[in-house]
Amino acid sequence: MEAPEGVVKTVKDFAKGSYRLVKRCTKPDRKEFKKVTGITALGFIAAGFIGFFIKLIFIPINQIIVGG
Repeated sequence: MEAPEGVVKTVKDFAKGSYRLVKRCTKPDRKEFKKVTGITALGFIAAGFIGFFIKLIFIPINQIIVGG
């Protein structure tokens, strides 16, 4: 069983593009890594506070609506 030429070409092109991408990528240096982790941590903290305050606001509203 032979694979159609289109499938083989697509796989070869994908492999060639993936190889070029990996060769071009570099590891971040210490300064860049700290910057990225700091921004990510800030995002997690912001999302946590937003979720906390939304929950804090909606618990009393839910109690009033349900009447519990």
